[in-house]
Amino acid sequence: MRLAFWRAGKDKRVVQRATARPVASAPNSVASDSGDLDLHALGQALMRRRSWIIVPTLLALVLSLAAVNMITPRYKSEARILVDGRENVFLRPNGERNEERSALDAEAVTSQVQLVQSRDLAREIIKKNKLAELPEFDPVLQGISPLKSMLALVGIGRDPFSLTPEERVLEAYYERFTAYAVDKSRVIVVEFQSRDSELAARVANSIAEGYLVLQQDARQQQAKSASQWLSGEIEHLRKRVADAESRVEDFRSKSSLFVGTNNTTLSNQQMGEINTQLNNARALKSDAESKARLIKEMLQSGKPIEASEVLNSELVRRLSEQRVTLRAQLAEQSSTLLGGHPRIKELKAQLADLDRQLREEAGKVSRSLENDARIAGGRVEGLTASLDQLKKQASSTNGQDVQLRALEREAKAQRDLLESYLAKYREANTRENIEAAPADGRIISRASVSNTPTYPKKLPIVLIATLATLLLTSGVIATGELLRMTAPRTLRTASPEVMREIAPEIAPEIVLASAPEQVRTPAIAPELPVANLAEADHVSEPTLNEPHADAPRMDAGAGDSEIEQLADELVGAGAAAPKVTVLGTASSESITLTALTLARLMAQQAKIVVVDLVASSPTMTAASVDPVAPGLAELMQGEASFAQIITKDRLSRVHLVSAGRPGFDRAQLQSPRLTLAIDALLRVYDHVLLDAGTASDLPAELLTSQARAVVVPEASMTQDARVLMCDQLRAVGFFEVTMLSKPCESSYAVEAGPRVVAA
Repeated sequence: MRLAFWRAGKDKRVVQRATARPVASAPNSVASDSGDLDLHALGQALMRRRSWIIVPTLLALVLSLAAVNMITPRYKSEARILVDGRENVFLRPNGERNEERSALDAEAVTSQVQLVQSRDLAREIIKKNKLAELPEFDPVLQGISPLKSMLALVGIGRDPFSLTPEERVLEAYYERFTAYAVDKSRVIVVEFQSRDSELAARVANSIAEGYLVLQQDARQQQAKSASQWLSGEIEHLRKRVADAESRVEDFRSKSSLFVGTNNTTLSNQQMGEINTQLNNARALKSDAESKARLIKEMLQSGKPIEASEVLNSELVRRLSEQRVTLRAQLAEQSSTLLGGHPRIKELKAQLADLDRQLREEAGKVSRSLENDARIAGGRVEGLTASLDQLKKQASSTNGQDVQLRALEREAKAQRDLLESYLAKYREANTRENIEAAPADGRIISRASVSNTPTYPKKLPIVLIATLATLLLTSGVIATGELLRMTAPRTLRTASPEVMREIAPEIAPEIVLASAPEQVRTPAIAPELPVANLAEADHVSEPTLNEPHADAPRMDAGAGDSEIEQLADELVGAGAAAPKVTVLGTASSESITLTALTLARLMAQQAKIVVVDLVASSPTMTAASVDPVAPGLAELMQGEASFAQIITKDRLSRVHLVSAGRPGFDRAQLQSPRLTLAIDALLRVYDHVLLDAGTASDLPAELLTSQARAVVVPEASMTQDARVLMCDQLRAVGFFEVTMLSKPCESSYAVEAGPRVVAA
């Protein structure tokens, strides 16, 4: 939005700077104007009332010392048990002797702790050590005091007579007994407390021993139960095994499936033997045929007969010897006689006859082998017929053989089960009769008698009681002092020297100063993004000190000034003027000073917030209790929340919102989310004053929507130009325009009015 208004001359810079003048405060105030606590004043207040701190502290020290010395001490003894879960290898079952058992886990150790704390074990310990006869464990034995009886009647204490003797003793037992597992180990610690140190040690050792005995009893009971169950199962299995074996024998006799050697049936055994004979006969036949064929081939070819069957014949050997003799004689006679000599011819004839006899003998051997082959062939045929017959017989009995094998398997399974049960029964019966069955743990540290009481802890109790009383009394005195000093009260009137520095138009009689109060901003969540400011209907209003009807007015002189009349008019309009835009052609400092003055005058009767849309001016910085607070630019960027950007005016009830820290990007003021932020402020405050300056680069909708304009002109601006400016402002969207005669340049705009110090 850019307003082309006529401006005569240059902007007149307002050199007057607003500075806050401190008002005299009470000498004992514990909070400064900026909200910091005065620790020195608080320390002086504590010193003045030191007797209220020292006396109760000393009294608590004495009472705690007397109390801890009157309490009957208790002594604690401790025993330790190692849970290893290992069993004697000689007592293990046969199937587990070669197995390595896994270590116990944390859950198993915790379960053993619960076993130590069992009520059954507690009853055994109470009975063994006769704890029920001691007044320490049964308070009824020493009588009940009237005080305890009265407390029981009103329901504060418990009536011991409402419990059985066993319940009373068990309650006292568990009150003094503690068992826990040591971290990252398999060690269980057993602790017991008692007024008698020897009794504490004795009971702790009894608990550890009773735990081991309880485990041994459990193992023996387990073995006994197993042996009883196995005994009944064994008798039943014996009958089942006898029935299964009788069914096997009956079926074998009915089916003629008798068993021979090597646990085979007779038919199978016969087939095996005949098959062996058949193979042997086939081998003999083949061998005889081969030898006969070889001898025939030798005879037909005229080669020397060198077959083993021929050479091994007795006749052939004699003939061969005679032949050798004749050949020797022939050789001898041939040396002296010619070939036609009768002796030579006789010898040759004898040799030929011997050769003929040898060949005839070889033919006989060949024919003998052929006969043997034929005999073997007949045997093969006979054995083959017998084997075929047995095969037919075996095929007819295969179904029966399958049934027989099924019955045998059933009988074998029953027999194996019976044998395993018998072995387990013998082992369980043996383990049941062992008097000292192994336990899963062993005592690694027995309890000893302690001479140092474990209860009460005198030094810690005395220190805690003393320090608690010291802190409590100091806190009560400090809190009361803070509440008293921060209560609203009227401060002393400022000195004449200070009042002379204030503008003469301000009434110098009284300057009210309210007690320090914390700047309370709209109850919008600090993390609420600007995009969600449309839901501002759900935002609660800030808690402010409502103006009183008799609150002093900021009179500038004897009569009402122009700015005061405008403030009364805007407050009287109420909801008709929720948003007021202060802009004009004067300098930015003059416009800011006018907006701040108008807001302070309106804040006496309404809740006002001033939004700086130009820049952080010296006037706005001096008026804010937090000059370095973030502004709208940081809110648009998400770097700050509503609770951080809303600050308090140092001299009034006005709330301030700056445009941003120095050097901020003015482009953030062009964001459409800025309109949502202004709407959220309108839902919380009665009036929102926008310090728009000359409105050179601001969106028109932001300034004009449901807004009333207050124009701050230059003093040299003519009347015609002022009328033209008012018409232009109405044309751009302001529903009403108020033209001031001149800028507000009085110093009372910073210093006047009731002073409110923000805490």
